Amino acid sequence: MNGYELLENESMANHCTFKVGGVASRVYKVFSIEGLENVLKLCTEEGVKPLILGNGSNILISDKGISTPVIIIDKGFDKIQVDGDIIKAEAGAMLSVISRQALENSLTGIEFASGIPGTVGGAVVMNAGAYGGEMINVVKDVDVIMNGERRTLTNQDMNFSYRHSRAMDEEMIVVGVTLKLTPGNKEEISATMNDFNSRRRDKQPLEYPSAGSTFKRPEGYFAGKLIMDSGLAGASVGGAMVSTKHCGFIINNGNATATDIYNLIRNVQATVKDKFGVMLEPEVKLIGEF
Repeated sequence: MNGYELLENESMANHCTFKVGGVASRVYKVFSIEGLENVLKLCTEEGVKPLILGNGSNILISDKGISTPVIIIDKGFDKIQVDGDIIKAEAGAMLSVISRQALENSLTGIEFASGIPGTVGGAVVMNAGAYGGEMINVVKDVDVIMNGERRTLTNQDMNFSYRHSRAMDEEMIVVGVTLKLTPGNKEEISATMNDFNSRRRDKQPLEYPSAGSTFKRPEGYFAGKLIMDSGLAGASVGGAMVSTKHCGFIINNGNATATDIYNLIRNVQATVKDKFGVMLEPEVKLIGEF
Protein backbone atom coordinates (compact mmCIF):
# COMPACT_ATOMS: atom_id res chain seq x y z
CA MET A 1 0.00 0.00 0.00
CA ASN A 2 1.42 3.39 -1.07
CA GLY A 3 -0.90 5.46 1.08
CA TYR A 4 -3.57 5.74 -1.58
CA GLU A 5 -6.26 3.83 -3.47
CA LEU A 6 -6.69 4.15 -7.23
CA LEU A 7 -10.20 4.15 -8.72
CA GLU A 8 -10.36 3.97 -12.52
CA ASN A 9 -13.16 5.34 -14.74
CA GLU A 10 -14.92 6.62 -11.65
CA SER A 11 -18.16 8.60 -11.76
CA MET A 12 -17.62 11.95 -10.07
CA ALA A 13 -21.27 11.89 -9.01
CA ASN A 14 -19.97 9.64 -6.21
CA HIS A 15 -17.70 12.40 -4.96
CA CYS A 16 -19.74 15.59 -4.87
CA THR A 17 -22.80 16.59 -2.87
CA PHE A 18 -24.78 17.59 -5.99
CA LYS A 19 -24.61 13.87 -6.97
CA VAL A 20 -23.86 14.75 -10.60
CA GLY A 21 -20.83 14.79 -12.87
CA GLY A 22 -19.09 12.74 -15.52
CA VAL A 23 -16.30 10.20 -15.30
CA ALA A 24 -12.71 10.72 -14.24
CA SER A 25 -10.24 8.26 -15.74
CA ARG A 26 -8.29 8.17 -12.45
CA VAL A 27 -9.31 9.05 -8.90
CA TYR A 28 -6.74 8.70 -6.14
CA LYS A 29 -8.06 8.51 -2.59
CA VAL A 30 -5.13 9.40 -0.33
CA PHE A 31 -4.88 8.31 3.30
CA SER A 32 -1.73 10.11 4.46
CA ILE A 33 0.59 12.93 3.52
CA GLU A 34 3.05 10.31 2.26
CA GLY A 35 0.32 8.86 0.04
CA LEU A 36 -0.45 12.34 -1.26
CA GLU A 37 3.22 12.96 -2.01
CA ASN A 38 3.45 9.62 -3.83
CA VAL A 39 0.51 10.55 -6.07
CA LEU A 40 1.86 14.06 -6.66
CA LYS A 41 5.16 12.50 -7.74
CA LEU A 42 3.30 10.31 -10.26
CA CYS A 43 1.50 13.37 -11.62
CA THR A 44 4.74 15.34 -11.88
CA GLU A 45 6.40 12.50 -13.78
CA GLU A 46 3.48 12.50 -16.21
CA GLY A 47 3.47 16.28 -16.47
CA VAL A 48 -0.17 16.59 -15.42
CA LYS A 49 -1.78 18.87 -12.83
CA PRO A 50 -4.25 17.00 -10.60
CA LEU A 51 -7.58 18.27 -9.31
CA ILE A 52 -7.66 18.29 -5.50
CA LEU A 53 -11.00 17.59 -3.78
CA GLY A 54 -12.25 17.09 -0.25
CA ASN A 55 -15.87 16.15 0.38
CA GLY A 56 -16.99 17.76 -2.88
CA SER A 57 -19.50 19.98 -1.10
CA ASN A 58 -18.90 23.17 -3.06
CA ILE A 59 -18.29 22.03 -6.63
CA LEU A 60 -20.12 21.31 -9.87
CA ILE A 61 -18.34 18.87 -12.18
CA SER A 62 -19.16 18.78 -15.88
CA ASP A 63 -21.09 15.85 -17.35
CA LYS A 64 -18.18 15.53 -19.79
CA GLY A 65 -15.97 14.40 -16.93
CA ILE A 66 -12.40 15.24 -16.04
CA SER A 67 -9.36 14.40 -18.12
CA THR A 68 -6.80 15.08 -15.38
CA PRO A 69 -6.21 12.87 -12.34
CA VAL A 70 -8.35 13.61 -9.28
CA ILE A 71 -6.95 13.45 -5.74
CA ILE A 72 -9.47 13.12 -2.93
CA ILE A 73 -8.44 14.08 0.59
CA ASP A 74 -11.12 12.91 3.01
CA LYS A 75 -11.62 9.70 5.00
CA GLY A 76 -8.32 8.27 6.22
CA PHE A 77 -6.62 11.67 5.98
CA ASP A 78 -8.70 12.99 8.87
CA LYS A 79 -6.85 12.68 12.19
CA ILE A 80 -7.72 15.23 14.89
CA GLN A 81 -5.72 16.15 18.02
CA VAL A 82 -6.81 18.45 20.83
CA ASP A 83 -4.26 20.11 23.11
CA GLY A 84 -5.68 22.76 25.42
CA ASP A 85 -7.36 25.38 23.23
CA ILE A 86 -5.59 24.13 20.09
CA ILE A 87 -7.09 21.65 17.62
CA LYS A 88 -4.81 20.19 14.94
CA ALA A 89 -6.63 18.43 12.12
CA GLU A 90 -5.60 16.77 8.90
CA ALA A 91 -7.20 18.29 5.81
CA GLY A 92 -9.72 15.48 5.33
CA ALA A 93 -11.32 15.88 8.76
CA MET A 94 -14.99 16.85 8.52
CA LEU A 95 -16.00 20.18 10.05
CA SER A 96 -18.88 18.49 11.85
CA VAL A 97 -16.48 16.08 13.59
CA ILE A 98 -14.08 18.89 14.55
CA SER A 99 -17.00 20.87 15.96
CA ARG A 100 -18.06 17.91 18.10
CA GLN A 101 -14.49 17.51 19.37
CA ALA A 102 -14.48 21.21 20.27
CA LEU A 103 -17.75 20.76 22.16
CA GLU A 104 -16.45 17.73 24.04
CA ASN A 105 -13.44 19.80 25.12
CA SER A 106 -15.52 22.90 26.00
CA LEU A 107 -13.94 24.99 23.24
CA THR A 108 -15.90 27.77 21.57
CA GLY A 109 -15.42 29.55 18.25
CA ILE A 110 -16.23 26.93 15.65
CA GLU A 111 -19.92 26.39 16.41
CA PHE A 112 -20.76 28.05 13.07
CA ALA A 113 -19.16 25.14 11.20
CA SER A 114 -20.99 22.30 12.93
CA GLY A 115 -23.48 21.87 10.09
CA ILE A 116 -21.24 22.62 7.11
CA PRO A 117 -20.88 19.35 5.12
CA GLY A 118 -17.26 19.80 4.12
CA THR A 119 -13.70 19.01 5.13
CA VAL A 120 -11.56 21.45 7.04
CA GLY A 121 -9.09 21.58 4.15
CA GLY A 122 -11.76 22.67 1.71
CA ALA A 123 -13.16 25.09 4.29
CA VAL A 124 -9.78 26.79 4.64
CA VAL A 125 -9.30 27.06 0.87
CA MET A 126 -12.58 28.96 0.44
CA ASN A 127 -12.71 30.57 3.91
CA ALA A 128 -16.04 28.88 4.55
CA GLY A 129 -18.46 30.48 6.94
CA ALA A 130 -21.98 30.59 8.33
CA TYR A 131 -24.01 32.47 10.93
CA GLY A 132 -21.46 35.26 11.25
CA GLY A 133 -18.42 33.00 11.65
CA GLU A 134 -15.64 32.25 9.16
CA MET A 135 -12.53 30.11 9.12
CA ILE A 136 -10.37 33.24 9.25
CA ASN A 137 -11.60 33.69 12.84
CA VAL A 138 -10.27 30.34 14.08
CA VAL A 139 -7.32 29.37 11.86
CA LYS A 140 -3.92 29.74 13.54
CA ASP A 141 -1.84 28.26 10.75
CA VAL A 142 -2.10 25.98 7.75
CA ASP A 143 0.16 23.13 6.62
CA VAL A 144 0.50 23.05 2.85
CA ILE A 145 2.48 21.52 0.03
CA MET A 146 3.87 24.21 -2.29
CA ASN A 147 6.29 23.57 -5.13
CA GLY A 148 6.78 20.04 -3.86
CA GLU A 149 7.74 21.18 -0.36
CA ARG A 150 5.90 21.08 2.95
CA ARG A 151 5.38 24.53 4.45
CA THR A 152 3.42 26.08 7.30
CA LEU A 153 1.63 29.36 6.59
CA THR A 154 0.17 31.69 9.21
CA ASN A 155 -3.38 33.03 9.18
CA GLN A 156 -2.03 36.27 7.76
CA ASP A 157 -0.06 34.42 5.08
CA MET A 158 -3.32 32.91 3.77
CA ASN A 159 -4.75 36.29 2.69
CA PHE A 160 -8.27 35.34 3.77
CA SER A 161 -11.23 37.36 2.52
CA TYR A 162 -14.91 36.61 1.86
CA ARG A 163 -15.08 33.04 0.48
CA HIS A 164 -11.48 33.33 -0.64
CA SER A 165 -7.92 32.54 0.38
CA ARG A 166 -4.45 32.55 -1.09
CA ALA A 167 -4.90 28.84 -1.84
CA MET A 168 -7.36 29.79 -4.60
CA ASP A 169 -4.74 31.94 -6.34
CA GLU A 170 -1.60 29.83 -6.03
CA GLU A 171 -0.70 26.20 -6.49
CA MET A 172 -0.80 24.88 -2.97
CA ILE A 173 -2.47 21.91 -1.34
CA VAL A 174 -3.79 22.23 2.21
CA VAL A 175 -2.81 19.12 4.17
CA GLY A 176 -3.44 20.19 7.76
CA VAL A 177 -4.90 23.00 9.84
CA THR A 178 -4.23 24.30 13.33
CA LEU A 179 -7.23 26.00 14.95
CA LYS A 180 -7.01 28.32 17.96
CA LEU A 181 -10.25 28.28 19.92
CA THR A 182 -11.39 29.73 23.26
CA PRO A 183 -12.29 27.86 26.45
CA GLY A 184 -16.03 28.17 27.02
CA ASN A 185 -19.10 26.77 28.71
CA LYS A 186 -20.04 23.36 27.35
CA GLU A 187 -23.78 23.88 27.78
CA GLU A 188 -23.67 27.24 25.99
CA ILE A 189 -21.58 25.82 23.16
CA SER A 190 -24.03 22.95 22.76
CA ALA A 191 -27.00 25.32 22.79
CA THR A 192 -25.43 27.50 20.08
CA MET A 193 -24.66 24.51 17.89
CA ASN A 194 -28.18 23.15 18.35
CA ASP A 195 -29.64 26.56 17.48
CA PHE A 196 -27.56 26.88 14.30
CA ASN A 197 -28.36 23.33 13.21
CA SER A 198 -32.06 23.77 13.94
CA ARG A 199 -32.13 26.96 11.86
CA ARG A 200 -30.28 25.15 9.09
CA ARG A 201 -32.82 22.31 9.08
CA ASP A 202 -35.76 24.74 9.15
CA LYS A 203 -34.54 27.07 6.42
CA GLN A 204 -32.40 24.98 4.08
CA PRO A 205 -33.41 22.15 1.68
CA LEU A 206 -31.17 19.55 3.32
CA GLU A 207 -33.33 16.70 2.03
CA TYR A 208 -32.07 17.28 -1.53
CA PRO A 209 -28.57 17.05 -3.02
CA SER A 210 -27.04 20.51 -3.36
CA ALA A 211 -23.76 22.35 -2.88
CA GLY A 212 -25.06 24.66 -0.18
CA SER A 213 -25.42 28.33 -1.06
CA THR A 214 -25.09 28.50 -4.84
CA PHE A 215 -24.12 32.17 -5.04
CA LYS A 216 -21.88 34.49 -3.07
CA ARG A 217 -23.56 37.29 -1.14
CA PRO A 218 -23.40 40.44 -3.29
CA GLU A 219 -22.38 43.55 -1.40
CA GLY A 220 -25.45 45.26 0.02
CA TYR A 221 -27.81 42.41 -0.91
CA PHE A 222 -28.77 38.83 -0.09
CA ALA A 223 -28.59 36.44 -3.04
CA GLY A 224 -31.60 34.39 -1.91
CA LYS A 225 -33.84 37.47 -1.61
CA LEU A 226 -32.78 38.79 -5.02
CA ILE A 227 -33.61 35.41 -6.55
CA MET A 228 -36.96 35.19 -4.72
CA ASP A 229 -37.89 38.78 -5.66
CA SER A 230 -37.08 37.91 -9.27
CA GLY A 231 -39.90 35.34 -9.16
CA LEU A 232 -37.52 32.42 -9.50
CA ALA A 233 -38.62 30.27 -6.54
CA GLY A 234 -39.24 26.81 -7.97
CA ALA A 235 -37.74 27.68 -11.37
CA SER A 236 -36.25 24.59 -12.96
CA VAL A 237 -34.18 23.22 -15.80
CA GLY A 238 -34.51 19.46 -16.15
CA GLY A 239 -33.95 17.99 -12.70
CA ALA A 240 -32.38 21.15 -11.28
CA MET A 241 -34.56 23.56 -9.30
CA VAL A 242 -34.31 26.78 -7.32
CA SER A 243 -35.39 25.65 -3.86
CA THR A 244 -38.74 27.02 -2.70
CA LYS A 245 -37.50 26.62 0.88
CA HIS A 246 -34.42 28.81 0.35
CA CYS A 247 -33.96 30.52 -3.01
CA GLY A 248 -30.21 30.78 -2.46
CA PHE A 249 -29.97 27.03 -3.05
CA ILE A 250 -30.16 25.22 -6.38
CA ILE A 251 -31.01 21.60 -5.71
CA ASN A 252 -30.94 18.30 -7.56
CA ASN A 253 -34.67 17.66 -7.53
CA GLY A 254 -34.24 14.20 -9.03
CA ASN A 255 -32.01 12.93 -11.84
CA ALA A 256 -30.53 16.34 -12.59
CA THR A 257 -27.44 16.54 -14.75
CA ALA A 258 -24.56 18.93 -14.17
CA THR A 259 -25.67 20.68 -17.37
CA ASP A 260 -29.16 21.21 -15.91
CA ILE A 261 -27.66 22.81 -12.82
CA TYR A 262 -25.22 24.92 -14.84
CA ASN A 263 -27.98 26.19 -17.15
CA LEU A 264 -30.19 27.05 -14.20
CA ILE A 265 -27.31 28.98 -12.59
CA ARG A 266 -26.94 30.98 -15.80
CA ASN A 267 -30.71 31.58 -16.04
CA VAL A 268 -30.80 32.86 -12.46
CA GLN A 269 -27.84 35.15 -13.10
CA ALA A 270 -29.42 36.60 -16.24
CA THR A 271 -32.82 37.16 -14.63
CA VAL A 272 -31.45 38.83 -11.49
CA LYS A 273 -29.13 41.01 -13.60
CA ASP A 274 -32.06 42.06 -15.78
CA LYS A 275 -34.36 42.88 -12.85
CA PHE A 276 -31.94 44.36 -10.32
CA GLY A 277 -28.71 45.12 -12.18
CA VAL A 278 -26.78 42.77 -9.90
CA MET A 279 -24.58 40.00 -11.33
CA LEU A 280 -24.57 37.08 -8.92
CA GLU A 281 -21.23 35.30 -8.67
CA PRO A 282 -21.36 31.52 -8.12
CA GLU A 283 -19.99 30.35 -4.79
CA VAL A 284 -19.92 26.87 -6.30
CA LYS A 285 -16.71 26.09 -8.18
CA LEU A 286 -17.37 25.02 -11.78
CA ILE A 287 -15.04 22.24 -12.92
CA GLY A 288 -14.64 21.03 -16.48
CA GLU A 289 -16.21 22.06 -19.77
CA PHE A 290 -19.86 23.16 -19.78
